[in-house]
Amino acid sequence: MRLFPVVLLCALATTTAYGVDFDRCLKSVQNGDHGTGRIGATDNEGNILNDVQNAIGLTYTLCVQACGGGPEPFDWSTFSREFSAWLLPWLALISQLPFGPKDRLDNIESVLLTVGSPTLAAYSLALTVLNGRWIARRFSKYTYPNVRNAVRALSSLQQAPIQVSDRDGLLASLIVLPQNDEWWKELIEWLEYPHTWSVSAVTSIAWVVIAYAFTVVDSFTGDLSPDWVRNTCGQSVASIWLWLLPVVVGWLLVSPKCNEERLRNAMLRANLLAYVATDSQVLLARRLSKDHHAIDLALVELEDDNLRVDERNTAPVYNFARFLPWVQSVETILLCLEAASARCERHESVDNDNEWVLTQPNEKPDMRHRMGNLRQVARYCTMEGLQLHPSRKSRGRWGPNVRSRIITASLFALFLQWGTWAAIIIVYFTPTTGLGCRSASYILFGVLSTLVWMLLLASSLLSHCVTASRPNRACRWLSIELRRLGKLVATFNALWIVATCFFQFTNFYDNCYCNSAVFGRRHSAFNVIVIVFGDTSRRMWDAWIGGTFLGSGVAIIFVTFVVLHINPTLPKELESQSQTEDICVCRCN
Repeated sequence: MRLFPVVLLCALATTTAYGVDFDRCLKSVQNGDHGTGRIGATDNEGNILNDVQNAIGLTYTLCVQACGGGPEPFDWSTFSREFSAWLLPWLALISQLPFGPKDRLDNIESVLLTVGSPTLAAYSLALTVLNGRWIARRFSKYTYPNVRNAVRALSSLQQAPIQVSDRDGLLASLIVLPQNDEWWKELIEWLEYPHTWSVSAVTSIAWVVIAYAFTVVDSFTGDLSPDWVRNTCGQSVASIWLWLLPVVVGWLLVSPKCNEERLRNAMLRANLLAYVATDSQVLLARRLSKDHHAIDLALVELEDDNLRVDERNTAPVYNFARFLPWVQSVETILLCLEAASARCERHESVDNDNEWVLTQPNEKPDMRHRMGNLRQVARYCTMEGLQLHPSRKSRGRWGPNVRSRIITASLFALFLQWGTWAAIIIVYFTPTTGLGCRSASYILFGVLSTLVWMLLLASSLLSHCVTASRPNRACRWLSIELRRLGKLVATFNALWIVATCFFQFTNFYDNCYCNSAVFGRRHSAFNVIVIVFGDTSRRMWDAWIGGTFLGSGVAIIFVTFVVLHINPTLPKELESQSQTEDICVCRCN
């Protein structure tokens, strides 16, 4: 982090001490100060002219000879205007990203990971909304009490590492016993700590949208002067940050529960209400000498586990690391719930001595059918004696529909990331056309962002393999090193994109090398200093229009994807019977 201000100061010092004036250089060439004839004076297309007086551009060799290799001088008024109009709104919008951990360093790390890899940020967001829709559909076929609450609770717990335990009948008791209906209700109520819309969030988003609109309008209302054309690179800066808008809006729509302290307190308070069946009676779980619960957070357990350190960070950008463990926890709960629902549909009581009392289809089963001892409750949540559809008998270590969700989330994440091409197109077709310093910087940002996503996704898959199956020392080491490398690259990439924007505003890129597009043109590189109306300017206008529609369209499509997948239809909750409530009060007392 300390290197960034040093690099910026060096850039400012360089542009101030060795500043050049391209207009003056061109004038000197036109006056014949560097010779006449075919010395390297060009037109807009890079064609070498016989008459230097008609020159509007210079070959790279002549540019260095006439102007030197340094950039144009730094202009504070220009820098402050462009920075505040085109970059500052986006940097301010970063503050609206959802944070979670108590540790400030963890929050800074999540910001660097988001900025350094928009692909990863969009992937975690897409995965989250897909998971919410998947779990709602997965549980929709069951009609046992608390199915709806289970979906809401498990969806909200995607931002935290959860652990599920069926030891001593804890999970079976949590699902079957009517006393635990209150546990589900209270957990849902205490989890209502969303990161959602606020005045500051709306203001930041409005500021960004208005600034981007002004940038676009300014790009199409100039006079094609060299300074104006170079300054319209502000549109490319806005386009390279356009991914941030749908990510922030998406998380505000999802409203993740990611505050670590509140998540911990919510689970702690709910577990104080949990009941568990024993051999003789039903007791509060906290009265037993147990140090575990049916559903709990693994924040403490993962604190010293170097393999699964990302799972502990409750910032939503880390949902990619919690995805597979979360699916396994959901499936464990679903197994118990599926068995209980199937037995309930067959009119089986937990205690077979209780004759089944018919109820209305939309009502909970009588409380007496949900009471029993530890052995009976545990058996009620197993598949013993039940016949299931063949497709439900095989359960892999990964979980159902995992591959399709990973692929879908990946495609949308890459789609949003490579909307970066809008910025690349804008600078690529701005004279001098071709691959130059600015477009190459944007391409590098996109490539490194994608690389970070690949590294961390591979790390999470290896971590799950090591955790869910036989431990493998080589896979464990590889997972840890891939994670470290991915975060290192993300940190560099975050600093790189900010530095790239600063370089544009400080004229650091306004030198013969960058303006001549040497990266792409090689030996035919040339620097257009004056732009005239013609094919080049028309292509430039088309590129700017196309880039604007491309970047805006990608952002709108991604937000639409999030909107269509949030708030899925939840399973219908069974209604309570008045007599059941009276009996429950008596039994609980």
